[in-house]
Amino acid sequence: MPVKLGSKLPPESAEARIEIIPLIDIMFFLLAAFMLVSLSMVNSKSVKVNLPTATTATADTRRDFINLSVDRAGLVFLDTKPIAANELALALAALTKTNADLRVFISGDRESRHGDVIRVLDLVRGAGIQKVAFEVRPDAQP
Repeated sequence: MPVKLGSKLPPESAEARIEIIPLIDIMFFLLAAFMLVSLSMVNSKSVKVNLPTATTATADTRRDFINLSVDRAGLVFLDTKPIAANELALALAALTKTNADLRVFISGDRESRHGDVIRVLDLVRGAGIQKVAFEVRPDAQP
């Protein structure tokens, strides 16, 4: 018995069709990939420091701020770049000119000296920035 090759559809409905199911799968994959990449980029804005805990700490989801980090050795980082005190003062003054409503988060390592963190706070206030917050981790205990 010979094998008959061909379509079982009637000849009038044998028009070219575009299957959209594979296209939808590809679009979902691209959407998920872009979401994961964008989420990983958000977390790379600051230097890893061992933050102190506080019972009244809340998470801030807005990301329109400058992050200053002070590590245990007293080095200051503007976002992820190390910066000297005089360069920090110039950078903050320039940023204040472009954005008068600038917010600054200071992340001090648990082992850093209090004087190093206060020195950074003094530079921030000297640049005319009034919206300053200290970043802490929420306490694990209720």
